[in-house]
Amino acid sequence: MPIVVLVLIQILTVIILSRIMGLGCRAIRQPLVIGEIIAGIMLGPSLLGLIAPDLMTTMFPPETLPILNILSQIGLIFFMFLIGLELNPSYLKEQLDTAILTSHVSILVPFSLGSVLALLLYPLVSNDGVSFTAFALFLGSAMSITAFPVLARIITENNLQKSHLGTLALTCAAVDDVTAWCLLALAITVIRTNSVIGAIPTIIESIVYITFMLTAVRWLLEKLAIHYQRTQKLSQLVLALIYIGVVVSALITELIGIHLIFGAFLLGAAMPKDPKLVKEIAEKTEDFVLIFLLPIFFAYSGLRTQIGLLNRPELWLLCAAVVAVAISGKYIGTYYAARFCGVNKREASALGWLMNTRGLTELIVLNIGLSFGVISPLLFTMLVIMALVTTFMTSPLLEWTFPKAKIRLEALAEEVPKVVAPNYGILVAVANPNTQKGLLEIAIIIAGNASSIIYPLSLIQLDEDYLYQSTPEEANRLINEKEKQLKRLVNTLEPVELREIVHPIVRIANDVSKETAQIAVSEQINLIIVGWHRPAFSDNRLGGRVGQILNTSPVDAAVLVDKNLKKVKSILVAYAENIHDDLALSLALRMLGNDPSITLKVFRFASAESLPDNALSYEFMNMLDICPTEVKSRVEVIYLEDLDPMNKVIETSKEVDLTIAGTSRTWGIERQTLGIYTDKLARECHSSLLITRRYSPMMSHMATFLGTSNLQTNQ
Repeated sequence: MPIVVLVLIQILTVIILSRIMGLGCRAIRQPLVIGEIIAGIMLGPSLLGLIAPDLMTTMFPPETLPILNILSQIGLIFFMFLIGLELNPSYLKEQLDTAILTSHVSILVPFSLGSVLALLLYPLVSNDGVSFTAFALFLGSAMSITAFPVLARIITENNLQKSHLGTLALTCAAVDDVTAWCLLALAITVIRTNSVIGAIPTIIESIVYITFMLTAVRWLLEKLAIHYQRTQKLSQLVLALIYIGVVVSALITELIGIHLIFGAFLLGAAMPKDPKLVKEIAEKTEDFVLIFLLPIFFAYSGLRTQIGLLNRPELWLLCAAVVAVAISGKYIGTYYAARFCGVNKREASALGWLMNTRGLTELIVLNIGLSFGVISPLLFTMLVIMALVTTFMTSPLLEWTFPKAKIRLEALAEEVPKVVAPNYGILVAVANPNTQKGLLEIAIIIAGNASSIIYPLSLIQLDEDYLYQSTPEEANRLINEKEKQLKRLVNTLEPVELREIVHPIVRIANDVSKETAQIAVSEQINLIIVGWHRPAFSDNRLGGRVGQILNTSPVDAAVLVDKNLKKVKSILVAYAENIHDDLALSLALRMLGNDPSITLKVFRFASAESLPDNALSYEFMNMLDICPTEVKSRVEVIYLEDLDPMNKVIETSKEVDLTIAGTSRTWGIERQTLGIYTDKLARECHSSLLITRRYSPMMSHMATFLGTSNLQTNQ
């Protein structure tokens, strides 16, 4: 088989498996990088080589490894450029004194412990070709690394980017990143010269080059930013010049004697941080690098990881010691330094776990060490396991130390002004503020008075790791943009006086349906209103995310099928005597009470003669009985015998502005699955349609509205 064909098959396999494993890790709330690292290990001798050695040899013969190495190095160069590009000096504006002390202690402690551990490991896993100084320097550096991109993603996902903990963690990680890379550059220099004295010329040259990049080159790049601000366009020529600069800078640092990746990182760090320019460069660069090139790096790393080398209990004990030193050194250094600076215990502990995140950055460091021969394949494998463990544990330990519920409450306290004892709350899931005004208009009619509160909720879901949108600065920009859209929408609502009860919430969410349910619980919401949509792979309009919200939210919910709803003056309720239709009727009665111009028609599918005196449900009669005469006078109850109730509802919907139906089997709507029959009602109903699903019969939508004491809470 031609080698180019074989390499393309390898790349295809790597990308597919990386995507699958990455999505699996995202499903369990873990960074994508863990799945990609595991995918690389699976293709190497640790799994594929163990269960099918002939297949591994056929798929990854030795002659293709140099090609994979070259592709992975290109990927690393541009990934490091992206890290430098996204390392914004604005991160260093907050709590800088605390961050400098905390980050440096969080490097010093694990570096020192790593150097001590080197005394034990050096005679066991190294060789005479590597000096102890170089070995200790490298091991200390590997223990000290924090993966800034993964940490930034975790901060963003947890909506911590504006919090005290989030800004401190970002500042510490930024300082840590710069310091750790300098330490690694020093270690590489000592490794290449095999002595500290011999490394001095390289160190001087590196300092000169860094100064040159941050002065002269930065001045030149500022001119590029001015050009971009004038044209608002990043042409192919300008992008080509930037990429040429990345490669040239990488070559210079390689010639100086450190490593290719430092030059790329330096150019990214020197780039002006104009938000639009950085965003466009990142978006044009990251897709190919992260989807195509980085998985090759993971595969190449996996081919070099040999878990089978840990074939004795004492080796696993050494591996455990490596992991323990890495975790404890980073946590203890961070925790006590933060406490010394006055950070409270909970935040200091959470910061310690966050700074333990190592991820892809650690893997880059380890591959450099293995390439230079400073660490053996055995130690490389131990450190890869350490990188996986420390990255995997960050999110669970952060949740344990600083629960999402606490984060959510603190964020909501800042986002939403305190309302004095609201007696009725509605959460409106607004995916697109430009097209879903009807959702808020329905909510306004249902809420109806100043003692209620409406939360338009817009959740921004981040799909990938590393992407520029995952950076806290870009996440804040997306949040601010969405908040402005919601505020513009709120300012169009009528009546004007009820705009005061509308308080938008915009958050980053990893799981939209779960976050919606959690906010509904924390804010003691009475009703959730969502808009229908057609899922990509189904015809069921109550499937997909809408179905997830309906089936997981522990409060009553309604789905609006908006068919150009303007004003609600007439309502039709299809009542089939079940709890979902009880909700439909109670919401309709709330609307009648809030707007004296609205009329209500209630369908009951049976003849009045064939019904006993108490044919209507107790809940139905109770709701009607407690309504003021002025409301009851606008309610018309119609008894009908009809073998096809859905078609009767559809036909009558021509005469009204809004039709309300519960998720009952009478209308072909399954309670649990919300089945495909709903689509007929949603598609053919002539008026706008509100489909209601009741979660608990104990929730009253009438008591707070009417202020009555005789309304039974089990209506």
